[in-house]
Amino acid sequence: MKLTVKPLKQKDAGRGLAAVDRQAMDELDLDNGDYIVIEGTDTGRAVARVWPGYPEDEGEGVIRIDGRLRQEADVGIDDKVSVEKADIKPATSVTVALPQNLRVRGNISPYIRDKMSGRPVTTGQTVPISLGFGGLGSMSGQQVPVKVAETDPEGTVVITDSTEIHVSERPAEEIVGGPEGEEGGDGTPNVAYEDIGGLDEELEQVREMIELPMRHPELFQQLGIEPPKGVMLHGPPGTGKTLIAKAVANEIDAHFQTISGPEIMSKYYGESEEQLREIFDEAEENAPAIVFIDEIDSIAPKREETQGDVERRVVAQLLSLMDGLEERGDVIVIAATNRVDAVDPALRRGGRFDREIEIGVPDKDGRKEILQVHTRGMPLADDVEVDELAENTHGFVGADIESLSKEAAMTALRRIRPKLDLESEEVDAEVLESIRVTEDDFKEALKGIEPSALREVFVEVPDVTWNDVGGLADTKERLRETVQWPLEYEDVFEAMDLESAKGVLLYGPPGTGKTLLAKAVANESQSNFISVKGPELLNKFVGESEKGVREIFEKARSNAPTVVFFDEIDAIAAERGRGAGDSQVGERVVSQLLTELDGIEDLEDVVVIATTNRPDLIDSALLRPGRLDRHVHVPVPDDEAREAILEVHTRNKPLAEDVDLEAIAERTKGFVGADIQALVREATMNATREFIHSVDPEEAVESVGNVRITMDHFEEALEEIGPSVDEDVKQQYEQIEQRFQKASPAEEEEESRTAFH
Repeated sequence: MKLTVKPLKQKDAGRGLAAVDRQAMDELDLDNGDYIVIEGTDTGRAVARVWPGYPEDEGEGVIRIDGRLRQEADVGIDDKVSVEKADIKPATSVTVALPQNLRVRGNISPYIRDKMSGRPVTTGQTVPISLGFGGLGSMSGQQVPVKVAETDPEGTVVITDSTEIHVSERPAEEIVGGPEGEEGGDGTPNVAYEDIGGLDEELEQVREMIELPMRHPELFQQLGIEPPKGVMLHGPPGTGKTLIAKAVANEIDAHFQTISGPEIMSKYYGESEEQLREIFDEAEENAPAIVFIDEIDSIAPKREETQGDVERRVVAQLLSLMDGLEERGDVIVIAATNRVDAVDPALRRGGRFDREIEIGVPDKDGRKEILQVHTRGMPLADDVEVDELAENTHGFVGADIESLSKEAAMTALRRIRPKLDLESEEVDAEVLESIRVTEDDFKEALKGIEPSALREVFVEVPDVTWNDVGGLADTKERLRETVQWPLEYEDVFEAMDLESAKGVLLYGPPGTGKTLLAKAVANESQSNFISVKGPELLNKFVGESEKGVREIFEKARSNAPTVVFFDEIDAIAAERGRGAGDSQVGERVVSQLLTELDGIEDLEDVVVIATTNRPDLIDSALLRPGRLDRHVHVPVPDDEAREAILEVHTRNKPLAEDVDLEAIAERTKGFVGADIQALVREATMNATREFIHSVDPEEAVESVGNVRITMDHFEEALEEIGPSVDEDVKQQYEQIEQRFQKASPAEEEEESRTAFH
């Protein structure tokens, strides 16, 4: 039966499976677990175990196999293969050879049999399996290439639980054929489409641009058009641009030439251009070929902005090679850069780089696929939830997720290090077999890894929850609606055709908990968190401050969902027109903020939270709907709220039974959260002081468990600490709240200023 080849899903790759749609299975009289022979070309033949097809392939005549099986069958994606049921004998014994660099002590045969059970193997074949964590050399779930040296009976056999596994004394490298290395014989990288996660659409676009012209040039002749000649992949570092180029080169079996930007630069006149010409000549001789230029911005920058003469000549040479008088032949150029705007514009036109494809930061589903790729060969414990990990890695690109997997494996390795004999060159097989990577290992790894695209502005979200914020029930509810709901109930907002709020302004007297609320909402909404202290944006050079604002929002957009937190926003967003005689840098920053919040570019899944205790100073244009459209008053706490704040601050303190928090709350009228925190600290200090003066230093450690903070200590503290907000200030903010609720932006700004004076 003829079936069409498609790629397997990431999580199923590397297991020797073929997913066949059910209709084809019925016609071929196949059951789950049967074996089939897949024949592509005259020389290509692969044996695989049948697996039920994916629901979307139902009735499509599709067989999904991974890169290794496609290589064995000598076929590419969308090629036709003939499939027939195979009668494969169980193996009595199989001899395998391990790579030279893998030294294992003890009997590893049962472990190898367990990993290879159910797999059809042939003499000379290389089977990748994960040995614990891939030996001590590879830590990210990479697999060890095990070479099949001999089988009994001969031919293709299947390994069962009763098969005897012998480990050859000769290393795999000495067995005829040798294990497949990182690259194929012609310099083609050994990367399959299943090794790329979360980039299905981008991969489809690249394949359309590159595979079609190389496989079916007649399609383009029929249409009377020239096939595309170049693709530029751009996006943040670590998203998989180079990986895509490697996978495409491998899958279409093309000659692969790599140009690493700085390598071709030479101090001698004309040598850089000559090296470029030689690379393109070699590619033409071995056509069909792919020339991959990594970091193209380093060799082809904008000519009007570069100082060096060499770069200009290299750009000119590249232009003529890609679209000069001479025909380029069947050579496609792929370029990768994370600074696409720095590349010379002459290269970015049709005929040179016909299409620019953005390889962006992956979403939750993409992160799940990437995690499945990197944990494919890992011995994961049962408590590891890949979905949960994908949920908690906002802003992570593929390279970050790879680092996370490595770090989690390293944490698991640290656990078994005491069992390792570091003097010996060999590892005990039992120790190797016992290792598992647990959920706690991933949690520990997450603490040390932050999103690379956010590294300059990334702030570790403080471990503050709603429970750490006393009182302020209404304020918390309004923040939840504004920030958490659009992320948690995205489908509801879509169904209601409701746009989420762009920003929230928290205002109120100093010390009421505005910054604490922002910390809590960032933590609770599971978002990336960018904190901006107002004055640090201001720069003496013209344009630098606005550039800072622009970069913050650019990073926030590409790593959404993100909370951008402006503390003391009145420092950078003061009313325009007031700063007579200064450099007007504040006015330009305000203008930049306005366009970022509500300009032509939409803010998707980015919420701005700003705090201030001087709302009268903020430019009125910022306060209108569509920008900072929610104005939330963080008031001076009432009796009930003060008691809740007292409970938060005394939660872990050794209080005596006579301490009456309700009575203290009644006596602290006018106290804000910061005052109450100071009061509790002072009372605790009073108790500590009294204890230290009453005992010898030697006894202090033994008897500290008996210390209690009494009501008297709070009485003393109340004499020291007073309220920081008086009745007049409280009323001013209440007036502002009333005016915010009913006035237009211009009126409310004028009236709030009047309230302050």
